[in-house]
Amino acid sequence: METRIGVQPGAEVRDYLAEERTFLAWIRTGVTLMTFGFVVARFGLYLEELHLSRNGAAVSSGRFSLWSGTAFIAGGVAMNLFSIRRHLRVVAELNSAQFFDREPSHQAVILALFLALVGVAMALYLTLAG
Repeated sequence: METRIGVQPGAEVRDYLAEERTFLAWIRTGVTLMTFGFVVARFGLYLEELHLSRNGAAVSSGRFSLWSGTAFIAGGVAMNLFSIRRHLRVVAELNSAQFFDREPSHQAVILALFLALVGVAMALYLTLAG
């Protein structure tokens, strides 16, 4: 199989599938960050309850865990949103060398948008309830 110099070979199906796997890995990482942020934010409440049950006096040390947990959630949201942009860009680049276009993974894009919205809701919940 010869390719002429200066001619870029077209993308194959495996290239699109590899891009979709990469996109889903970015989504998993964003969800992991949001989950970790929620756990960190709620850990401050656990420490306050533990201190209250032992000493009988309330201590307000949970603010740092609340804000750092919210920061992790915001990072997960940002990662999901940036992964959507990256996925759409890479699929467009793969399509540029082809005669026919393949669509980006609409299900994965919808999932990433939904998870980003859930992360925003979690951050708002933690900020307003905490």
